[in-house]
Amino acid sequence: MTAGAPSARRYPFGPPERLDLHPGYSLLRSSEPVSRVRLPFGGEGWLVTRYEDVKTVLADPRFSRAEAAGRDIPRTRPQPAKATSIIAMDPPEHTRVRSLIAKEFTARRAERWRARATRVAHGLLDGIQNRGAPGDLVEQYAQPLSITVLLEVLGVAHHDHPALIAAARTVLATTSHTDGQITAARRELADHMGSLIQERRDRPAGGLAAGDRPAGDRPAGDRPADDLLGGLVAARDAQGRLTEGELIDLAVTLMVVGWETTACQIANFAYVLLSRPAQLDWLRRRLDRIEPAVEELLRFTPMPAAAEFARVATRDVEVGGVLIRRGEAVLFALPSANRDATVFRSPDVLDLARRGEQHLAFGHGPHRCVGAQLARMELQVALSCLLGRFPELRLAVPGQDVPWRIGSALRSPTRLLVRW
Repeated sequence: MTAGAPSARRYPFGPPERLDLHPGYSLLRSSEPVSRVRLPFGGEGWLVTRYEDVKTVLADPRFSRAEAAGRDIPRTRPQPAKATSIIAMDPPEHTRVRSLIAKEFTARRAERWRARATRVAHGLLDGIQNRGAPGDLVEQYAQPLSITVLLEVLGVAHHDHPALIAAARTVLATTSHTDGQITAARRELADHMGSLIQERRDRPAGGLAAGDRPAGDRPAGDRPADDLLGGLVAARDAQGRLTEGELIDLAVTLMVVGWETTACQIANFAYVLLSRPAQLDWLRRRLDRIEPAVEELLRFTPMPAAAEFARVATRDVEVGGVLIRRGEAVLFALPSANRDATVFRSPDVLDLARRGEQHLAFGHGPHRCVGAQLARMELQVALSCLLGRFPELRLAVPGQDVPWRIGSALRSPTRLLVRW
């Protein structure tokens, strides 16, 4: 067991290069899987890179998210998480809040949204096809598909998508925006969601007006209001199960995380496949294998630019032969865990026929992504509709000329031009 603290490496290792996983992760997995790192904000902590060690940190209650909330702990973004955010809670508070939204994101509920998501996808592809090549799979497909589905799950009419997208991207900034700009964007999103919450209070019977709701598309509601946002308002006002701050922060988190990560992965997956014509052709001829293919793409594709959401040890804990002292922060690299050769055969190879190996793209333990099933469904729909519509789909520019996000917590093309 190593009790000392070695000199810290600078982390992140460097700016992300498209969807390439930095070779530093492989080096650490083999030689120093629990390593000391120095982050841009908040000082030093530990970085965990192996699959089993990452699962330990995510599931062991001795590693606390609440202890990291609002503190100057090691992180890649300028601002720590707010204590009222579900992302920064531990059980039982986390369990209380998560239970209010979990039933909307079960596999069964997600499946009931598949028909609607498919119609939205085909409508967007109609628009791309009618406008002619080149089309942009980011602005014309990934973003509007993801945000439309999420807004309808929440139960709100379509609002100013460009403003929401700009604010969400600012909130997710690491180096591309100032601390003041991030604060202003958070306030803008909170004000926006606050206005939607007030609409629910003014119209408590439900969410979308009859003319806004797609006929036959919405799952039947089982709450006082027939949409997720209405149900959360009822949980706050009628049941006292949320504070006002928790209600607003939860609505903002659902808005930002619920659609932005899925939009990024739709674009990322399209780029991965378009950059590998043999894999693209394999999947196009086997769209009945879309489910395992999406799981492999989730494992293979490193969407996070760097490890985030540090836990703080509430007592001394040994991980991977290293002693983590009480009060020290630990970060976990999910993309690195998903390339662990002790778990995945040929981990750096995209194998769309891979089955049976459990990736950690959605996390693990109490904070495992609550919207995983909805995201899976959207990704399956997005790829199957896209590949089914355009059998000759190809990049309109060389792969090295595709522009990528800079200074963001998420990796994604900012534009993905294609021809067909």
